[in-house]
Amino acid sequence: MDFEQLIGDLIGGNIVLILLAAFIIVCILVGVRIVPQSEKFVVERFGRLRAVLGPGINFIIPFLDRVAHKISILERQLPTMAQDAITSDNVLVQVETSVFYRIIEPEKTVYRIRDVDGAISTTVAGIVRSEIGKMELDQVQANRTGLIMAIQDQLAAQVDDWGIEVTRAEILDVNLDAATRAAMLQQLNAERARRAQVTEAEGKKRAVELQADAELYSAEQAAKARRVSADAEAYATQVVAVAIAENGLEAAQYQVALKQVEAVNALGSSQGSNTVVLPANIVDSFGDAFKMLKGRG
Repeated sequence: MDFEQLIGDLIGGNIVLILLAAFIIVCILVGVRIVPQSEKFVVERFGRLRAVLGPGINFIIPFLDRVAHKISILERQLPTMAQDAITSDNVLVQVETSVFYRIIEPEKTVYRIRDVDGAISTTVAGIVRSEIGKMELDQVQANRTGLIMAIQDQLAAQVDDWGIEVTRAEILDVNLDAATRAAMLQQLNAERARRAQVTEAEGKKRAVELQADAELYSAEQAAKARRVSADAEAYATQVVAVAIAENGLEAAQYQVALKQVEAVNALGSSQGSNTVVLPANIVDSFGDAFKMLKGRG
């Protein structure tokens, strides 16, 4: 009987040890939390925020603390949103936007906002309408980068209380209604026609300018040629005048007599000339020339 009681006590003691070991194992399993690199765990104790667990091995108090929320901290992209807006020149446009963000403070996101994506979409719609209302249609088309920066800065300031970081905002497209598109196409065609006319007029103007430049250059060159000829004649006249001044009238008469002799010689040597016409004073001219030559000798 004592042996059976001893066996029973041993078995009962083992069961207690087994239960105790099982309880310890369960506490370890419940108390140890391994958080992935891409997530953060929000821990509550009796319904209140206790801690935020980062990536790696973390410990909590079993049965008192519990992981209430597992939040991904990866960057997220909102679905493409389209909202209508009116520019300052009263043109209705439809703007398609997309926003990228990530959660950096999960405790704020969990306890301050219910639908993060919906709240961001509503905020973006309001910002887009406000910013486009300050701009004309041409500015919306041309200054898309400035509009994106304005949306991103204002959105980042408004969602800061939700523990969210806006990493990027994009304007994918700006759509117009059919009537506005037709009016813009007509205006574009008119502008192209105007530019073509301006280009043609500038080409004609340039051609006239080049023609005028060519005529002016030709006139300048002709004037220079006449000036050179006049200078040569003046120089020759000056030489004759100097010769007359130095040698007297006989030098001039000598030159004239030589010219007459050269003319008669040329006339006599020409082909087909059988008759030679001589001036009446040709003998006197020869005599004067010989006299002068003799005097010079």
